[in-house]
Amino acid sequence: MALLDCDRLFPQDPKGLGLARALFSSIRDLPILSPHGHTDPEWFAKNQPFENPAALFVTPDHYVCRMLNSHGMALENLGIKPIDGANYEKDSRKIWKRFASHYYLFRGTPTRLWIDQVLQELFKVDRVLSKETADEIYDQIDHLLKQPEFSPRALFERFNIEVLATTESALDNLEHHASIAKSGWGGRVITTYRPDAIIDPDHPKFLTNLQYLANITNCDTTTWFGYLDAHRTRRQVFRDHGATATDHGHPTARTANLPVKDAEMLFGEILMGKREQNQAELFRAQMLTEMAKMSQEDGMVMQIHPGSFRNHSLDIYKRLGPDMGFDIPRRTDYVTDLRSLLDVVGHDPTFNLIVFTLDETTYGRELAPLAGVYPALKLGPAWWFFDSASGMRRYREITTETAGFYNTVGFNDDTRAFCSIPARHDVARRVDCAFLAELVSTGRLLENEAFEVAKDLTVNLVKQAYRL
Repeated sequence: MALLDCDRLFPQDPKGLGLARALFSSIRDLPILSPHGHTDPEWFAKNQPFENPAALFVTPDHYVCRMLNSHGMALENLGIKPIDGANYEKDSRKIWKRFASHYYLFRGTPTRLWIDQVLQELFKVDRVLSKETADEIYDQIDHLLKQPEFSPRALFERFNIEVLATTESALDNLEHHASIAKSGWGGRVITTYRPDAIIDPDHPKFLTNLQYLANITNCDTTTWFGYLDAHRTRRQVFRDHGATATDHGHPTARTANLPVKDAEMLFGEILMGKREQNQAELFRAQMLTEMAKMSQEDGMVMQIHPGSFRNHSLDIYKRLGPDMGFDIPRRTDYVTDLRSLLDVVGHDPTFNLIVFTLDETTYGRELAPLAGVYPALKLGPAWWFFDSASGMRRYREITTETAGFYNTVGFNDDTRAFCSIPARHDVARRVDCAFLAELVSTGRLLENEAFEVAKDLTVNLVKQAYRL
C-alpha cells in the first residue's frame, strides 16, 4: 500500500494538474540546497550510525514532541532528559510505541506528510504507523539504520544535498566542521554564525559568555570597541569554516542606530548590571545594526528570525531547559522596528538581509512592501509553524503580487530532523509548482516563464541570496 498520493498538493483540474506535473518533473531531481538548519555537524564528522528509530524520529523533533505533549504525554516519556537528573524513558522501543500509538494525532499536519514520505521512500514502509504496526516498523527501520548505506554521509549523498548549513553559537569551537574538512569527504557542510548568547543581556550566562569570548579572541570585551572586535574575530573564524551567513533569533525585530558615545555608555551600563528591561531591548536593537555593518564589511548574509516568545512554559524550562517546543509566535512590527537598520544598509544592493516572520499578518501589510522597495531586503520563506503546504501557499499568495518572486530566497528547511530534509523540500517544490500552474492557467504567467521561475525558486535564488 502506498502511503502517499503521487499528485499530492497539485491542482485537481486537468489543465492545472498536467502543468504542475510537468513543472515538478523539471525540478524534482535538482540538488537540495539547505542554507539554514539545525542538524548536528557531529553526525557528518564521525559518520556513526543513527542510534535507533526513536532517536531519529521522536526525541529530537519539536513538531512531534509538542503534539504528543499537548495530549498529556510528558516529554520525559519521549526520551527528554531532565536537568536535575530525574528519571526519564531510556527504552527506545517504548518511546517509539508511544509515538506510534498516537500517530493519528498528526493527521492533516505537515509532520504526517513528512514522516510518511520518509517512511515510504527511505525505509520502504508500506503500512500506516500505528499501535499495531509499531514493532514491525521499528524493526525494519532499526535494521536499515545499521547498514552502511544509511550512515549520515551516505544519506547526505543519497539525498542529493549540494550544501547544508548548520547553526552554531558564536562560542562554538567548530571542531566537527574542522573534522569534516580534514576527512577528505566531499560533502559540503558549512556553519552559520549565531551570536545570540553574546548579544542578549537577558541570556542567563551573558556576562560569563563575554569573559569566554575575551579568552578565545584575545579581545577586551569589557570595552565597547573591544567587544565589537571580538565579534569580528569570531566571524572570521566562522568564515574560515565555510560560513556565508549569520543568524539572529531576537524576541523582536527592533533595530537602533545610536551615536557611538551613547552605544558605548549603554554597553557599560549593561556590563555593570545597572540596566532596566528596555535597555536590554535597546542593546539587542543596536547590535542588529552593528551586525549589519559588519556584514557590509565581510560580505556575510544576515538573517533575522524574530517574533518568538521563547520557552513559554516556565515549568518546562526549569525541568528540561530551553528549546523544548514551547516557543510561541507573537505579533511583530517590522515597519517601525527595521527602519533604523534599513536607514544604514537598506539601499546597499550588495548587502543581503533576509527577514523571516512568525506573524503571517505582516506578509502583505509590511514585509512584502518593504522587500518590494529596499534593495538589501529579501523575504525568508514560510518558517517554523508555517512551513506547511498551506502556509507556503499563503506565503506565495500574499507576497508575490507586491514583492515578486525575485525578492524571495527560495526554500530552506530549518530542521533538526535530518531524514525529513528531502520530504520538506519535496513539499515546497510541489507547492511552488501548483502555484505557478495556477498563474499560467489564469493568464498571469507565460508557460515558459513558469519553468524558469520553478528552477529559480528551487536552486538559483538560494545560491544567489546565501552566496553559495
